[in-house]
Amino acid sequence: MLRLEGVTKSFGDKRAVDQVSLVVPTGQLVGVIGRSGAGKSTLLRMINRLGDPSHGRILFGDTDITALKGRALRQWRARCAMIFQQFNLAGRLDVLNNVMMGRLSRVGTTRALLKLWSEDDRAIALSALDQFDMAGLAAQRADTLSGGQQQRVAIARAMVQEPDIILADEPIASLDPRNTKIVMDSLLRINKHFGITVVCNLHSLDTARAYCDRLVGMAQGKVVFDGAPQTLTDDIARDLYGLDAGEVMDTAGTALPLPVQEGRPSLAVA
Repeated sequence: MLRLEGVTKSFGDKRAVDQVSLVVPTGQLVGVIGRSGAGKSTLLRMINRLGDPSHGRILFGDTDITALKGRALRQWRARCAMIFQQFNLAGRLDVLNNVMMGRLSRVGTTRALLKLWSEDDRAIALSALDQFDMAGLAAQRADTLSGGQQQRVAIARAMVQEPDIILADEPIASLDPRNTKIVMDSLLRINKHFGITVVCNLHSLDTARAYCDRLVGMAQGKVVFDGAPQTLTDDIARDLYGLDAGEVMDTAGTALPLPVQEGRPSLAVA
């Protein structure tokens, strides 16, 4: 379970995140919504400890994430995988090596830089790529892929970390409707099939409603809505987004969600 207790992030006199308290049960798919500048990305970066809170605590189970340093912090970042809007792939490396970078915490920096991957690591990476129909492109340079393909590679890289939680920061912001559906279907399958908690910043309200178990609305750094997608009415959305509400109500994510599958299989090779 992820818990945020009065988490605040200040930049000078401005509070980007203001006294946010949330409890996210294990296995939930949470969509964080709100205008640009509402504090969504800052919130996710603090959970991953890419940024430190000015006040408050973040806990995962009994572990105080805000107190972690050194090796313990690196281990947390391995357990808490991050997916970015701009993919953050190494363009000159092939797809397989990009995915295997997700094994960095398990193999060490020197072995990773020398590409001294074990057969098990390679098999795990190929298994992850195969889940997203990308195994056939394993030898291709990452910078030759389309945006949707690059994001699937980034998700596969997150998966091989074998994380407890995945944070996705606007993962579909630069994608067309077809690739939006592919990426969101992938995140949904990870959540339902593997039982991994997913917290995802989303711009499209219809996509958030279609895929998420719960929506958290932010405005000016504060949580102003927290509830089931069906309780977020158009009137509430207009209050949350103001005049921008019409721009975020679209049909990009209206495909039916995938069926729930029981259990959490491992990517590890037997």
